[in-house]
Amino acid sequence: MRSRSLLFGAVLALAAPLLVAAPAQAILGGVESPRAYSFMGSFQPSFPRPPRPDGHGCGVEVLAPQWVLTASHCAGKNPTNARVGVPRGWQVRVGSLDTTSGGEVAEVDHYYRLATSADEGGFWGKDLALLHLRTPVRARPVRIASATPADNSPVRILGWGMSCENSGDPACFPTRLREADTVVQPVSVCPVASPGELCVGSRDGAVAAANMDSGGPALVRDGAGWALAGVVSGPAGDKLPTLYTDVTRHADWIEGIIGGAHVPPDDVIPDVEGAVELPGCVGSVVRTPASRPRDPALLLTNGHCVEGERPAPGAALVDRPAGFDAPIADHQGYPAATPRANRLLYATMTGTDIALYRLDKTYAQLRSAKVFRLTTTPVRAGDALTMAYPSTRLHCTAEAVVPHLREGGYQQDDAIRYATGPDCAPWHGTSGSALLAPDGETVVGIHNTHNDAGEQCTADNPCEVGADGSVTSVAGRGYGQQVAGIAACVGRGSTLELSRQGCGLTASPRPR
Repeated sequence: MRSRSLLFGAVLALAAPLLVAAPAQAILGGVESPRAYSFMGSFQPSFPRPPRPDGHGCGVEVLAPQWVLTASHCAGKNPTNARVGVPRGWQVRVGSLDTTSGGEVAEVDHYYRLATSADEGGFWGKDLALLHLRTPVRARPVRIASATPADNSPVRILGWGMSCENSGDPACFPTRLREADTVVQPVSVCPVASPGELCVGSRDGAVAAANMDSGGPALVRDGAGWALAGVVSGPAGDKLPTLYTDVTRHADWIEGIIGGAHVPPDDVIPDVEGAVELPGCVGSVVRTPASRPRDPALLLTNGHCVEGERPAPGAALVDRPAGFDAPIADHQGYPAATPRANRLLYATMTGTDIALYRLDKTYAQLRSAKVFRLTTTPVRAGDALTMAYPSTRLHCTAEAVVPHLREGGYQQDDAIRYATGPDCAPWHGTSGSALLAPDGETVVGIHNTHNDAGEQCTADNPCEVGADGSVTSVAGRGYGQQVAGIAACVGRGSTLELSRQGCGLTASPRPR
């Protein structure tokens, strides 16, 4: 499948591998709109919140009093990448020139995506989603064009996309609607175009839509008014027009849902309660048998997931400052609570691969969120394991306990090898996922690596070292680490006490 970016500003790892957004410019070659379009709206999800002060993430078009159309990848920012479901904290503002005031604001209570990034039949050319509004809006809807616009047809494009590439600069996020008049190019001008896509903009890309214009319209004249021909999907490449999904090809799908004749059922959402999404990794909030309600809560993840420089071979990081949010998923993947990690108590990649953070909330303050128990019993071969990822659950079995696991200069001991299979196939980004016992309450291990290419003992290619010194390396094998020895190292008040009896963690080099 071709690799192509999408034009939504907030990048989240929801499932693997997912499509992500690439920074770009706003409606290029356009001007600030002199008048509002009653059907034009701004999609503003509070989760995940786009990285701009006004909360704008994508464009939408009103098709009926309780229905707006946008791009599928905009609605794909639900935690489990579901096709059909109930969102949380999504709203649209329609009929205003400004994303922060005016017009009408309505809550989104359902989404229906035509295609997802996981569809075998392809995503490109089907990048559409309908959002149902909890209450009707008075805005005058836009009609869908009667046919695909011909090459060189004039179109108008609209959006509130970024005005510069610095996503950290608030000045790059215009709150006033912009527009540009351009044309539909022959698809040959956009070499990565798929069937069902329009190539819209100037040939040199000087007039085009881009980042955070996703879901926005390509409008054609229909008598005295406008009709919707396309919806922004993604860039065709540098200095090229933008690719739009041809809405006219999917009018039957749209009408089937809006009219009620063909409404698909909600997806079955996996229970992902308790997973904590971290940058590029996963974590879980854990309590030891000695933990008390007033103790600061602890977050467990991998040592290789720490902020900044990783622990060196043979060493550990102890009592370091930290500062990041740790959203704890509810059963649908939305944050039940978002404490902040304020201290790295311990991290190592020697002997094991773990990091333990202290949070700014106590266990009592996290009553509304899932907190797992930390086991004191090692995993054995044959044990059933559930890998807790923020968008799904992987079901694994401990195939063996490996005496030594070596990777890129590090060695872990008594590592857990999983039996390979379609239900247990970890990917980059699953590092730090808790391995749960069948009770769903107890963390018995932590996923940390898998062998990418069958190489021997290199980075991303761990090898097994047997008791007799034999070395084995098999592509696709996944591994986790034991956590049974951590509880003995945690004292009252969630303090780290490496000298406690039974604590096997150490900041000193381990003997080989």
